Amino acid sequence: MLMVGLTGGIGAGKSTVTAVLAEAGAVVVDADRIAREVVEPGSPGLAMLVAEFGEDILGPDGALDRAALAAKAFVDAERTAALNAITHPLIGERTAELFGSAPEDAIVVHDMPLLVEGGMTPGYHLVIVVDTPAAIRLQRLVEQRGMPEDDARARMARQATDEARRAAADVLIDNSGDRQTTIDLTNALIEVRLDPFEHNLRTGTPVIGDRTVVPFRPEWAGEAERACARLRHVVGGLATRIDHVGPTAVDGLDAPDVIDLQVTVADAAAVEAALAKLTGAGYVRDRTSDRPLLHWCDPLRPLEVTVVAEDDPEHEFALLMAEVIGADPGARAEYSEILRRANREETRRFERTLTEASMRDR
Repeated sequence: MLMVGLTGGIGAGKSTVTAVLAEAGAVVVDADRIAREVVEPGSPGLAMLVAEFGEDILGPDGALDRAALAAKAFVDAERTAALNAITHPLIGERTAELFGSAPEDAIVVHDMPLLVEGGMTPGYHLVIVVDTPAAIRLQRLVEQRGMPEDDARARMARQATDEARRAAADVLIDNSGDRQTTIDLTNALIEVRLDPFEHNLRTGTPVIGDRTVVPFRPEWAGEAERACARLRHVVGGLATRIDHVGPTAVDGLDAPDVIDLQVTVADAAAVEAALAKLTGAGYVRDRTSDRPLLHWCDPLRPLEVTVVAEDDPEHEFALLMAEVIGADPGARAEYSEILRRANREETRRFERTLTEASMRDR
């Protein structure tokens, strides 16, 4: 199933987006709702909190008084750790249960306010950020939710910055305008990216990138960084390093809109182990290639992932290529022309010749 992480600052308007996704058939797992559910009256979670923090964290109706709990749980790190030791396992168990009960062809959307703060973004196939300027979010919190302005500012300050969320986003949905525009943007995302992505992932259909050269995109670096983090999440300690290589790694170079990544492992046995993990996670092996090459399934972000051992000469060639071409204006111009001819073998010969010469000079 396609796992999507969705986040946004407080007051960003995530509920509008999740409502559209749910209406389209996505399974929405709401982290805030789960956090409330596991400490409802009569739940084991609430009983454990009472045992740890005392009866006075309950309101007159027997429900959890969150303000009273906060006054006891956030006084120091030890008390906060005690709270987390109770609630986090319960939340994790319930979240896993909901994920596991989703159909195999589902698009599962995890609505998680602290997705970026928790460093969890690599665990999702795609991350959506509902993006709304801080001034608008503050206005919504004060005018629509009746929150005191100082309280609203304090809560916003405790969350990730807008810049950090944008850096983590594969998709930004601008929710600063009218509601219908946000609805239209979300429906377009479902049609153009989410539905095809889910289908490709379920059926093992790779996305083969177009080798036509396009103008340099500054976004390539961030897209590669997020893709590398996802690869690291899958292969773990098997990888000694994961790098952005190939034409899009050369700053300022016009190139085909395909992100090339290299996963380096210790030896040939680790290559096979890494390939097994990656194919198990949905990456598709290219059986026509003479190298251990895989493609990804995202219709709007073609990736080519090569797995190499540390003693494979291709390992060092790929790492040097961007540096060598980026530092030589003549080589950059020649390489750009070769890329435009879209001849993969010619491109590889040029890369090898240039990097071999550079290695000899060193």
